[in-house]
Amino acid sequence: MKHVNVVIGRVNKGEYVYSVVMEAPEVPFGLNGTGRTVEEAKADFLESYEEMKEIMSLEGHEYEELVFCYHYDIPSFLEYYAYALSLASLERISGINQRQLSHYINGTSKPRKNTVERFRKNLRAFAEDLKSVDLIWR
Repeated sequence: MKHVNVVIGRVNKGEYVYSVVMEAPEVPFGLNGTGRTVEEAKADFLESYEEMKEIMSLEGHEYEELVFCYHYDIPSFLEYYAYALSLASLERISGINQRQLSHYINGTSKPRKNTVERFRKNLRAFAEDLKSVDLIWR
């Protein structure tokens, strides 16, 4: 299995239209997907992956299974994980106020590079903390 990077991002500023693009020059084909939501775009992307596997098989080409490592821009991340992470909780995790996060989601503002780095650093620290948690029943 080959691990490849996939970038998820907003296509049209101000609209909820997302793209998912594989960035793997070592793979002999390209994959992408689009949708009105991140979930739709990912589903479209995975459908194109299944179609490509079928095409490669029909043409008799060798095919190595791919494992996707997703990379989100901040608006796409916020939209996709809204079911689990509120803006209030993300404010506490990231140190970025809810109003600013809302601007990123709506496309009225774009985060600076240092803001993205701070968000990434704080989110990963939170994830590391969660990985150390174990629950027991008593």
